[in-house]
Amino acid sequence: MSVAGRFTGRVSAALWMAAALLVAAGWLAPVAPAQAEAKVVYHADYSDPRRFSAMLTSINNMITTYKSDLRDYDVRIVFVAHGIRFLTDDALADTPFAADAALRERRDNLKGRLRSLADVHGVKLELCNITRSEIGLAEDDLYAGVEMVQSGVVRIAELQQEGFAYIKIE
Repeated sequence: MSVAGRFTGRVSAALWMAAALLVAAGWLAPVAPAQAEAKVVYHADYSDPRRFSAMLTSINNMITTYKSDLRDYDVRIVFVAHGIRFLTDDALADTPFAADAALRERRDNLKGRLRSLADVHGVKLELCNITRSEIGLAEDDLYAGVEMVQSGVVRIAELQQEGFAYIKIE
């Protein structure tokens, strides 16, 4: 065998060995850790149905992204003060939170979207019990699945201490 033939054979063998090592290293490389669960709390304390609609759209987009990334999530909405308007069909007459024409016009749509986020996507709905009790609204008048928390702002602070990102739609 000529010198050139032996050289070509050695280079070829070395390349095959290097390729085999790279393949083995890829198989033995540690698997990237799964992303941590996304934890987000939305603060709803306003009366504007358009703003509430924007929040629902934001949450839907967030969940769609997390699901496409195969990422676990814990998304919550904490309702305080005027936010109670979006958790009941009661007109809340003679309260600071009484339903106006804008809410009455959009209520069914908003309710359906909120129910979908809660029922299909697991978004948790938490209402400040101080707000509810101040206006004398019975818990039975709330949409199914709404959880009472002693104080909405305290709950938001607790969730932030647990690592939840805070979002308030402006």
